[in-house]
Amino acid sequence: MAKIKPFKGVRPPKELVTQVASRPYDVLSSEEARKEAEGNEKSLYHIIKPEIDFAKGTDEHDDKVYNKAVENFNAFQQNGWLVQDNEEHYYIYAQTMDGRTQYGIVVAANVDDYMQGRIKKHELTRRDKEEDRMKHVRINNANIEPVFFAFPDNEELENIIKKVTSDSAEYDFVAPDGFGHHFWKIDDKDMINRITEIFAGIPYLYIADGHHRTAAAALVGNEKAKANPNHTGNEEYNYFLAVCFPESHLKIIDYNRVVKDLNGLTKEQFINKIGENFIVEDKGTEIYHPASLHNFALYVDGRWYSLTAKQGTFNDNDPIGVLDVTISSDLILRDILGIHDLRSDKRIDFVGGIRGLGELKKRVDSGEMAMALALYPVSMKQLINIADTGNIMPPKTTWFEPKLRSGLVIHKLED
Repeated sequence: MAKIKPFKGVRPPKELVTQVASRPYDVLSSEEARKEAEGNEKSLYHIIKPEIDFAKGTDEHDDKVYNKAVENFNAFQQNGWLVQDNEEHYYIYAQTMDGRTQYGIVVAANVDDYMQGRIKKHELTRRDKEEDRMKHVRINNANIEPVFFAFPDNEELENIIKKVTSDSAEYDFVAPDGFGHHFWKIDDKDMINRITEIFAGIPYLYIADGHHRTAAAALVGNEKAKANPNHTGNEEYNYFLAVCFPESHLKIIDYNRVVKDLNGLTKEQFINKIGENFIVEDKGTEIYHPASLHNFALYVDGRWYSLTAKQGTFNDNDPIGVLDVTISSDLILRDILGIHDLRSDKRIDFVGGIRGLGELKKRVDSGEMAMALALYPVSMKQLINIADTGNIMPPKTTWFEPKLRSGLVIHKLED
């Protein structure tokens, strides 16, 4: 059962929120962060990507960079750019993209729930990435950025969300990327208690996005528990910052592939080999979007092709084998193009669907890549099924958009 609690959020004053709020640390490079923060001393990038305060080329994993993060975090609080709420609250955080709004409940999620598997994951994590974020959490003694969870739809929580969001939002702005961000604080004590009770009846939470941040936050909390001889389980370090969305609110978008060469094959040989396991249709020069599960769009040599996996090439009863990312990884990338490890092979790159299929065409037409493969997006039902069966998704399967804006609320690991 999901154990959550309200917390005393550390937040920017309303008039400063657009200056403080930033994109998450892992969606942009140090140079992009430096450019976005230029002329803005209040940008959260000074805390989550503090290498921007040093000369270009400074190693972001240098101790002095982590030390700068906490120095800046303290300065933000001293300057009143971040202020802690006096009482414990839950918050509602909504995001609008393409006219569609998704509403999440901002909570302090439980470390032990993660350690015991009640917060379920669908991706593997890399230890080096975990360690980087663990250092960041440790030195700041805070979860500066939230993680992104899903939970099974719940009618009573939906009604609470509707009631809270019928009032005007505390923060309400459109970020430079065009996405809307809206934020409410829940003051009603009875409502706060009821939210805690409802979550206690929800068996599992699911990590949608932010596996490394979740692991890092939970591992630091676990370290603190082990180091405290008077540990009770109620300390603030037993919790970490999460935004929990009802699963029906979330939409996974496509995550596509581009490959540098055809592994020594001519275009005709390549397409003939694909035809052994797929029904291939030439769609001409106009961009073709995959129409359904097991249908793919291939772009090569100026033309688009529809590829439909033939019956018998996948197993509908295998939660991993039925995924289009598995079908394409096995039957095209591995068997034809000789790409065996999506994480390390330098011949392949990945393009989030937010950039559109025009980006795939551009990278092939430029000569940088030889072919592009567009996939139909994974569903939330598939993601939850994989997490529930204890399976792990193949690399580069899910892309969630919009990303959570960082800096709207922070969780300290001590009161």
